Amino acid sequence: MQIVIIGSGNVAYHMAKAFTQKGISLAQIFGRNEQELSKISEELNIPYSTFELKDADLYIICVSDNSVEEVSKIIAKKEALVAHTSGSLPKEVLAGDYRKASFYPLQTFSRSKELEYEKIPFFVEAENEEDQKVLLELASKISENVMESSHEKRKYIHLTAVFACNFVNHLFSRAKEISDSQEIPFDYFLPLIDETVKKIHEIEPKAAQTGPAVRNDRRVLQLHEQLLKGESLEIYKTMNHSIQEMYEL
Repeated sequence: MQIVIIGSGNVAYHMAKAFTQKGISLAQIFGRNEQELSKISEELNIPYSTFELKDADLYIICVSDNSVEEVSKIIAKKEALVAHTSGSLPKEVLAGDYRKASFYPLQTFSRSKELEYEKIPFFVEAENEEDQKVLLELASKISENVMESSHEKRKYIHLTAVFACNFVNHLFSRAKEISDSQEIPFDYFLPLIDETVKKIHEIEPKAAQTGPAVRNDRRVLQLHEQLLKGESLEIYKTMNHSIQEMYEL
């Protein structure tokens, strides 16, 4: 099967790397950013182009959600199977007269961070049973954790991921702002962060909650509020309110 990846960002890079590491050859990686495409091509030994899209059986579109529909219009082959990697978009957003699907890897992708691809959950949806089987088998060559998923379910998977990953990482950034402001090395907090994440592998997140809000320690809460201002103060109040609402305090 001839496979082309469309895109040059983090998702495209990691999908291309996952395929090549698992011995799945790619016919081409295609996109607009020649500088990034050339880097991927050189590292992974994949042909690339910015102007001529190669004929393929499967095109995997790895671009931002805002660009998926427009990018999908460049694929003219009616016999092709085309899949996007978005967690929030339906397969019907693909704007072409070809077979449509989604091929969603549930992970946060950064170019410089190595990943264990076999641990990444993949959620697959296609228009027919045959294409579904093809994509499930393809994903299974990369990952040990592959499932079928409708768009309706995938929307909630993506929403959960935003809470569990994007919001948490933003709080890390806010925490580092506080530690930096007092010249406290953020490295001091890494064991705490690591243990917090490890703990929820064994304990339900709700049961693992600690801190002044769940203890209803008003003295500490008031002290912290005096140390904060602006948006960080609002985040602090909102998070504590949410914790206390969950535990009915």
